[in-house]
Amino acid sequence: MKNGIAKPFLKWAGGKTQLINEIERSLPYEIINKKFTYVEPFVGSGAVLFWMLNNFPKLEKAVINDINADLINTYRIIGSKPKELISILQILQNEFHNLEGKDEEKKEYYYKKRELYNTRKEEKSGQAALFIFLSRTCFNGLYRVNKSNGYNVPMGSYKKPTICDDKNILAVSNVLQKVEILCGDFEATLKEATSNSFFYFDPPYKPLSNTSSFNSYAKDEFNDEEQIRLRNFCSKLEKQGQKWMLSNSDVKGKDTNVNFFDDIYSEFSISRVKARRSINTNPENNYLGVPLSGRAFRSNLLFVPHKRISTTIPNANLAA
Repeated sequence: MKNGIAKPFLKWAGGKTQLINEIERSLPYEIINKKFTYVEPFVGSGAVLFWMLNNFPKLEKAVINDINADLINTYRIIGSKPKELISILQILQNEFHNLEGKDEEKKEYYYKKRELYNTRKEEKSGQAALFIFLSRTCFNGLYRVNKSNGYNVPMGSYKKPTICDDKNILAVSNVLQKVEILCGDFEATLKEATSNSFFYFDPPYKPLSNTSSFNSYAKDEFNDEEQIRLRNFCSKLEKQGQKWMLSNSDVKGKDTNVNFFDDIYSEFSISRVKARRSINTNPENNYLGVPLSGRAFRSNLLFVPHKRISTTIPNANLAA
């Protein structure tokens, strides 16, 4: 991306940056050729959000949502107090970088900040700074919590990672001025839709095995019942004439006998595309109970003049 253009401010496992070309090929252009509202009920790191904001001048309004209150607090702080956040991040970055070569002290610093983050007692700007710090210094950008909502990802092995990207934070703050930021259940976003809206869903993925714990994105599990509830919500959007696209893990690619998504989305088009794996470079190994997991990209059929558009989906053997 060009300098000064807003991009994801988090290092985030499962981010969608590498799928943007596939997303672009599947966009409903009859929607985005006039003023429209973009709605993302599971915003995560916002790779698709920022791409939309940067590239579609007719995007009049965006609505983002996530169940992760700490993530949403970070978006809100960047939108409202970017300079205050930058000042805290600069301190964290200087302190962490000064410990380079002092492995035990560096590790102690990380775990103290993780413990402080988990108390949820910092003021909002401080909590947002800790959220970004952990994202930038933890193992491969994983965000994982236990049933008590305690963040439990270990420290990564980066040397002097960028913790404070002040130019990008200011760019993100600028584009967030036309974004409504919600925190709650995905169905609540429907009331923010306009007559010309486009929904993009990237929910917590269905694990590809019984041992996978990467789905522990929030303290409340996004299980099969939730996946079906989301499908029902998409069906509701379809009946209302709204346009939408959805991504999820390709469980059938892991085991051809598993037809969960093929069954529940049987009335919609499904395509599969490959995507790189970023959580673990060794395809034979797991880390922290996180096996190789696919990324699937699903939606209903979309039509434009002289062209039929369908969704695109990552292959199960490789992850976004």
